[in-house]
Amino acid sequence: MQTVWIVVALLGAYLVGSLSFAVIFSRAMGLADPRSYGSKNPGATNVLRSGNRKAAILTLAFDALKGYVPVMLCLVYGPRVGLGATVAAFVGLAAFIGHLYPVFFRFQGGKGVATAAGVLMAVNPLLGLATMLSFALIVAFSRYVSLASIVAAVFAPFYQALIWGPGLSLLALAAMSLLLVWRHEGNIRKLLAGTESRLGSKATTPDAGAKASAAAKEARQARKGHS
Repeated sequence: MQTVWIVVALLGAYLVGSLSFAVIFSRAMGLADPRSYGSKNPGATNVLRSGNRKAAILTLAFDALKGYVPVMLCLVYGPRVGLGATVAAFVGLAAFIGHLYPVFFRFQGGKGVATAAGVLMAVNPLLGLATMLSFALIVAFSRYVSLASIVAAVFAPFYQALIWGPGLSLLALAAMSLLLVWRHEGNIRKLLAGTESRLGSKATTPDAGAKASAAAKEARQARKGHS
């Protein structure tokens, strides 16, 4: 029976993580799909490039909550069915994977920074605060959100191991950190090339080049129809 509850918890967390709030809030507010402009990443940073701060803040908050809530539910109600802190950490990993590969959005997800932060705050609030402080310091000095995300992701499992000691939960946190760094592969290349966008830079939405190309195609078709 315990195995059944573990599967239910992991699957439920993955489905919650699959809710791409960047796309949901952008659609609700009549904004362009965040997968169509800027970094094409459905996350709060790219939504901010649309110029709508409210949409970006809502995306950030709900992306964090979808990592936080499943873990907290497991921690609070899990012991009744034999689920402990280790399972809760893997529940957080499942929610994080849902954000990266959302079943509801053709598996086209974000990079998971806010969701990972929510998971860490639920698993270990002090670890979450330490990691978020590292993130904030890097952003403040560099204005590169991607760099701050990578540094914080690398530090998180080391903080856990050095301060609170190793354990099975560390495997879930390490896997989440590795996935987050891997999802930033393109950003790493841009950082090395000096072409990475800084916080606050805007992107045209939707892409003007794509619109011009579509208009030209329609004009050619119209000319053919009249010939």
